Amino acid sequence: MTLNGWIQIIIYFLIVLAVVKPLGVYIHRVFEGDRQPLRRVMGPIEKFILRLCGVEPKKEQNWVAYTISLLVFTAIGVVVTYAIQRFQHLLPLNPQGFGPVEPVLAFNTAVSFATNTNWQAYPGETTMSYLTQMAGLAWHNFVSAAAGVAVALAVARGLTRRTVGGKTVGNFWVDLVRCTLYVLLPLCIVFTLVLVSQGVIQNFSAYQEVTTLEGATQTIAMGPVASQEAIKELGTNGGGFFNANSAHPYENPTPFSNLIEMVLIFAIGAGLTYTFGRMAKDQKQGWVLFTAMSLLFAAGAGTAYWAESGGNPAVHGLEASQPLGNMEGKETRFGVANSALFATVTTDASCGAVNSMHDSFTPLGGLVPLVNIQLGEVIFGGVGAGLYGILVFVILTVFIAGLMVGRTPEYLGKKIEAREMKLAMLYVLIFPVLILGLSAWSSVAGHGTLSLNNAGPHGLSEILYAYTSGAGNNGSAFAGLNANTRWYNITLALVMLAGRFLMIVPIMGIAGAMVGKKCVQAGPGTFPTDGGLFVGLLIAVVVIVGALTFFPALSLGPIVEHFLALKGEVF
Repeated sequence: MTLNGWIQIIIYFLIVLAVVKPLGVYIHRVFEGDRQPLRRVMGPIEKFILRLCGVEPKKEQNWVAYTISLLVFTAIGVVVTYAIQRFQHLLPLNPQGFGPVEPVLAFNTAVSFATNTNWQAYPGETTMSYLTQMAGLAWHNFVSAAAGVAVALAVARGLTRRTVGGKTVGNFWVDLVRCTLYVLLPLCIVFTLVLVSQGVIQNFSAYQEVTTLEGATQTIAMGPVASQEAIKELGTNGGGFFNANSAHPYENPTPFSNLIEMVLIFAIGAGLTYTFGRMAKDQKQGWVLFTAMSLLFAAGAGTAYWAESGGNPAVHGLEASQPLGNMEGKETRFGVANSALFATVTTDASCGAVNSMHDSFTPLGGLVPLVNIQLGEVIFGGVGAGLYGILVFVILTVFIAGLMVGRTPEYLGKKIEAREMKLAMLYVLIFPVLILGLSAWSSVAGHGTLSLNNAGPHGLSEILYAYTSGAGNNGSAFAGLNANTRWYNITLALVMLAGRFLMIVPIMGIAGAMVGKKCVQAGPGTFPTDGGLFVGLLIAVVVIVGALTFFPALSLGPIVEHFLALKGEVF
């Protein structure tokens, strides 16, 4: 580890910290203010879209109607995206003449992008036409992110509104449209131009055939990359235009573009914590969430940087020098510090974009992104998903605190009762059942192990990471597993659907149960949720739940691989 590396990590975090308040205030104005910003530009477009869809902006929905709207919208999106892939050979903007995408892969991809997972079992530049990339995949990059923010706001309304007997949590269609028009589109326009200035390409050209210095012929992929890159990071989508994702020089050409992309990944998730404080009319509540997330991020980034800086343990004791640390699978223009930081950020935030190959990390370095997802994607998390995920852990935390002090648990003046706890536990239990159940099945079945490139604990880590990434709607992968098989395409698609919507339904149920509850004034026995003690307890609950659930599987994977590597045994 170097001082330069630590300075870069600290500067990155300070930029994120600087973004939190202005972006949080802006998001609050968009959704909760009397008049939205950019009203002159986006207002007429919003009115036209809502009128065209027959939506009354001031008519709110209860949690059931809100959730059904989300599910119907997503289902239609899956069908349309599947159709675009299957018929892309008949559609325009296909200068490479790509044929139809195979049905099972098309289903997996449609589900992947509709759930904000963006898992890719295909190389983008040799599979998808420009129209498919834009009208199918980039479209979902916007609306799946907007849907996540909408759910987070609905949950926040359920917890913070003080209307006794109230039943509504907002209007899904209004929240979806406003997030897209007022938040995602303006930011993406700006940062698309920034990325173009750094060398990210944006064109509709056919692929270029060039002659290399050695006299060989090479095909250079082209395409509308910059516009998809901005929303890929801002919406924590992660699906790359190219197979190499943000390690590709046309997606991420410079250290500055690398910094911008990492800031975009955290921006909305961090800003939403401030928005929540505004909605609760107690900004300390928002800062508590941000602080807990930040400390977990710092622990992960520090561990990953330390592990990768130490080099590959398998070659310790041999006549091999590793002065730069473990550079396998990393771009020299980013080095160990920015590769470890990017891996931590992208798995903290449910993004899945990568600027290095996680499969080539050291066992303990690769453990960090795996654990980040398994903690529930609550370290800033996906846009929206991080906020509503951490709020579930807040409910668990105040329940535990209530047991400790012998008092009915409360949060923001509302009592946490049996129904909310049952829904919170359902949310928590769905995640490990999906991951551990299918990982166990795939690790002993021939159709699960057939496409592994590695045996032993590393092979188990690859399978475990795939289902963890799918259930956590992250989308990154240990690249040693070929997931483009019938088994993985189908099971991962089902896991992505369940990891998104079987977890959204309980949290929306909590919002519906909490929205109309009476608020009581804090008294001498009320456990405070706006200080350092609660931050520590919240972090402990997040870590303990993750450790108790996944530690046995992690022990058989990356942890045992680390000790075997120290003995010189590599799989």
